[in-house]
Amino acid sequence: MKGRHYLIACSTLLLTTWITRVHAVPGKDFPMAAGGVMDLRGWDLSEQPVRLNGDWALFWHQLTFPPDTPKGSPAFVTFPRLWNDLGLPNKGYATYTLTVLLPKPSYHLAMQVPDCYSCYRFFVNGRLICSAGKPDTTAERAEPHWFNKTVNIPDGADTLHLLLQVANFWHSRGGPYKQMRLGDRSALFLETDRNKAVDFLLCGCLFMGGLFFLGLYLFGRHDKAILFFSLFCVTYSYRLIGTDLYPLHAIFPDLSWFLTIHLEYLTLFLSITFLVEYVRRLYPEDVNHRYINVMEWFCIVFAVISVLTPPSIFTRLINPFLIVMFAYIVYTIYVYIQAARHRRIGSSYALMSMGVLMVTFTVLNLEYLGFVGRTQWVQAIGYISFFFLQSLILSFRFSHDLKQAKIQAEQGARAKSEFLSSMSHEIRTPLNSVIGMTHLLLMNETRSDQKEQLEVLLFSANNLLSIVNDILDYHKIEAGKIEFESVPIRLPELASNIVAGFASFAREKNIALHLDVDPGITETVTGDPTRLCQVINNLVHNAIKFTNQGSVWLRLKAEGREAGSLRVLFSVEDTGIGISPDKQRQVFDEFAQADSSTSRSYGGTGLGLTISQKLLRLRGSELHLRSAVGKGSTFYFSLLFPIVSEPAVQVAPVPKTFPHPGETLVPPAAVHAQLTGKPTETTPAAERPLADVCILLVEDNPLNVLVTTKVLNRWGAQVEHAGNGKEALEKLNPLVHRLILMDMHMPVMDGYSATMRIREMGLTLPIIALTASVAKEEHKALYNYYIDEVVTKPFHPDQLLRAITKCLISE
Repeated sequence: MKGRHYLIACSTLLLTTWITRVHAVPGKDFPMAAGGVMDLRGWDLSEQPVRLNGDWALFWHQLTFPPDTPKGSPAFVTFPRLWNDLGLPNKGYATYTLTVLLPKPSYHLAMQVPDCYSCYRFFVNGRLICSAGKPDTTAERAEPHWFNKTVNIPDGADTLHLLLQVANFWHSRGGPYKQMRLGDRSALFLETDRNKAVDFLLCGCLFMGGLFFLGLYLFGRHDKAILFFSLFCVTYSYRLIGTDLYPLHAIFPDLSWFLTIHLEYLTLFLSITFLVEYVRRLYPEDVNHRYINVMEWFCIVFAVISVLTPPSIFTRLINPFLIVMFAYIVYTIYVYIQAARHRRIGSSYALMSMGVLMVTFTVLNLEYLGFVGRTQWVQAIGYISFFFLQSLILSFRFSHDLKQAKIQAEQGARAKSEFLSSMSHEIRTPLNSVIGMTHLLLMNETRSDQKEQLEVLLFSANNLLSIVNDILDYHKIEAGKIEFESVPIRLPELASNIVAGFASFAREKNIALHLDVDPGITETVTGDPTRLCQVINNLVHNAIKFTNQGSVWLRLKAEGREAGSLRVLFSVEDTGIGISPDKQRQVFDEFAQADSSTSRSYGGTGLGLTISQKLLRLRGSELHLRSAVGKGSTFYFSLLFPIVSEPAVQVAPVPKTFPHPGETLVPPAAVHAQLTGKPTETTPAAERPLADVCILLVEDNPLNVLVTTKVLNRWGAQVEHAGNGKEALEKLNPLVHRLILMDMHMPVMDGYSATMRIREMGLTLPIIALTASVAKEEHKALYNYYIDEVVTKPFHPDQLLRAITKCLISE
């Protein structure tokens, strides 16, 4: 790392030396004026322009207009040279003259006339060629202006009599300070246009880059480093067109000189202030904040002075400010070296950028002080390189912030997933007790008023469970954890099961529930029956809920066959309240319903349609809606199913609520017949299908133990309880226990560890997992632990009985 820093420093020094030598002001190689005369008769002006440097005749405190000639004896002074350096006052007026002897023939010549402090008129052979401002003998009549011009020289002349009027009453410096150049007309005009174009290009790039980073700050992460770099770019961009060649003044020649001079110095002081603050924000761990504060306040004080004082005062600040600026650049390089040592983000690029900036500012100030000639292309390359390297730094910084934000978002998503999983478990556990005890009470002899109250309790508990399931499903879809199965199914039977599952709900509302299946749908197809049922259940349940009279139709129509696949159109029609056109898009939004009164009147989370839409989109389909207020709604979608010849899988419907209380999914008599192999009985013995079956219940929740034990005892089973996996291993007797009901989340030893220990002991008795988790991946993991069946809490008693029956029959 140290070697790289040394290499950068050496490269910077060598580049500065090379630029200084290449662009140094020539001496012997170019002709020089002497005694107010410059002899160019031996110079080919078409090959290379010449600088009109040397001794010009100076007439102090005279403003002579051709054809008059200056009075008195002139003083021959070096041109260009500030009055301050000649021992003259910085405020005043003067006339310069020079006679130029041209080679013959001299055609198609032009002259570059730069700005002076602070206004000038330029005459050639008695003719006014150009001017900037209005030189005069008093400040009241004079008018300052800065303007660089390239002007044509009359053809055919063999001698040029140059007369330059200069006046200054406002600036801390006075007189000419830039070189005049005489040469081929086309070459000089091309050079002038090219230089102005470069300035405008650089200004535009810097200004637009500043706006880009400002937008990145405002609409992205609010990184103050990005903000201050954008402010630096915007403020410094003015200096590219408002100084040196002053191309801005060529476009707006009437701009006030007093306004532009204030802007010229103010933008310099502010841009360095923003650059100082940018470095502080970029690497705050590596800067000396006290030193940075001093430099920043120094720049701010200079900026305030440039606003509040006249040019004659604040223009004196430039030399001390240049010293501060170089000190800042050196310190910034030190900061970047420290940042590189500590491996900060983009520190290597930062170090290179400051090296480039130091070279650029060095060359710029050498040109300003007159030690080198025009270095515009070097400056252009320097500015572009600096901006590019700084952009790389901020890009790395921004991408790093995005990466950190992504990591935090993933951590937040994991935390949310764990929270929802935990809350699901915590909610389902007490719900299991509520629903289980309600079922037990309904199994007993109850009065009609008690039965009605228990049914309301069960309905409410099931609705709460439905809300929990919706939230979990929505989270799984958003997290991209939804998996689709592909198993053989028969669509007519699936639709029939769904209609049967909602029959009691429709009867309660006195609504006719119909099924219309296209006779052409006869093939067995493959798909995910669980998710398909979930979508149709949501639609049918909503149709019944929002219909007060009339009917609900579930329709299946074959739309066509293509390449061994069947496309089916599913639609659910109702004669309910309908949805207004302006609200039809809203019903598919998360947690949204047509309006707030709908939620108050009918309840619900508003997630059912959202989940259905997202599930269908994952399958390449879309849920559509046709509706009219007061006339009903039709939700429809189409799916493409591959046709197979395998037997279909029978899947029980999963309605939004459990079956109506009193309905039995699996009659106990049928279970008894399956277990005993005897015909179905109607005797009391048939109501005890698990008679003489001893079950080990491993559960740590006392309420769940109570509910499960009473349900099993009602079916004739003998139940022994263990509070955790360790206790279960101690109580387990394979000669006595025919089956284990294992809760998976328990203290001391959980169900996973206990199950593994049982299987390691070589015991093969059935184990049914009781879990509050509904995640399919967790259920798959349970089967990997040699679990025979999984029952999700809260469970319907008949669901538990069906799982026990299946395990005991296959035992």
